[in-house]
Amino acid sequence: MKTIRSRDNPLLKHLVRLSGSSRERRLSGTTLLDGYHLIEAYVAAHLGDLELIAASESGFRRADIAALIELAPARERAILDDKLFAQISQVSTPSGVLAVIRTPPVPVISERILDAVFMEGIQDPGNLGSILRSALAAGVREVYLSKASVFAWSPKVIRAAMGAHFFLSIHENVELRDVIAKAAGQIIATRAQASGCIFSADLRGPAIWLFGNEGAGLSEEAQRAASLQLAIPMAGQTESLNIAASAAICLFEQVRQRQGR
Repeated sequence: MKTIRSRDNPLLKHLVRLSGSSRERRLSGTTLLDGYHLIEAYVAAHLGDLELIAASESGFRRADIAALIELAPARERAILDDKLFAQISQVSTPSGVLAVIRTPPVPVISERILDAVFMEGIQDPGNLGSILRSALAAGVREVYLSKASVFAWSPKVIRAAMGAHFFLSIHENVELRDVIAKAAGQIIATRAQASGCIFSADLRGPAIWLFGNEGAGLSEEAQRAASLQLAIPMAGQTESLNIAASAAICLFEQVRQRQGR
């Protein structure tokens, strides 16, 4: 195991670039997991060896992190000076341990799509991560992202999703028409002006949910593609809901109906 205390170390420079550059992550086909629980979840999912696992010097003094460094399947291990580690970590209080993983190859679109979420132009990493987490909790494992969406494997999205990535089939740079062509059930969009209500519609069958950009919403093409448009009723004086909140309401109303409640 190597110890790094120099700012000029090539591995440190690579980690700093990987932390701050989406281009670096895409070109290298790797990304960062920041934090004990994320790394633990990745290892538990049996998705392959870590490219690297590294701890800060103070983090390595924690028994749980030291054990993770020793036992996690990794091709390379390192200990970093605390100040150098803080240059890589994107959280205000560094977690003390991080890992580099290889991002999975983009899966082939299923021949017959039952339940799925399609996201068009989602830009906020926190929103995307929250939707991924809700989708997994609701039992929806197929996720499709348009070309204009934020990179699903950025560290901020991964942190917000809390390990959901490791159990989902995430398809990026997807055209909506390619998803619609394989749909086995309803194509559902939410719209404030829709006449149908999310709580009175029949959501028990297969469905692909369409969720749009935080500001602009769904494109006209996506709205036309929807076989069903539904509104989420709001009692308070607010113009709209956050997209992650809307997605959670829709997905769990579907769960509620399917459980017969």
